[in-house]
Amino acid sequence: MNDVSTEQKTPEKLQTLKLLTAGVYLSQALTFMLAGLPLLLGVAVNFWKRNEVQGTWLESHFNWQIKTTWVSLAGFAISGVTFELGIGLFTLLITVVWMVYRITIGWYALNDDKPITKQIK
Repeated sequence: MNDVSTEQKTPEKLQTLKLLTAGVYLSQALTFMLAGLPLLLGVAVNFWKRNEVQGTWLESHFNWQIKTTWVSLAGFAISGVTFELGIGLFTLLITVVWMVYRITIGWYALNDDKPITKQIK
């Protein structure tokens, strides 16, 4: 099941996967309006299609999006737990700013047809 495909991706297939990746960035952005559900749907798509992007420049975007989701969820959870202590709002603000940063960096790199690299991070 976890076969790494060695076949070359056609330009049409890469374009389809790029649109899918853009859809995940959009779902991450919609998280702020729709209470987190799009974030979970986006990461489900990432895991569902992960094998198809292996070996392409889009693989770095999928890894970026998955990390964004898990760290954001952890930040939201910590914010909720520490809200009564007075630091939850501060933690929430940091999480939201970090998430906006990650979505923005990823979106611009995707539109430039570039992978997420250490220079971008």
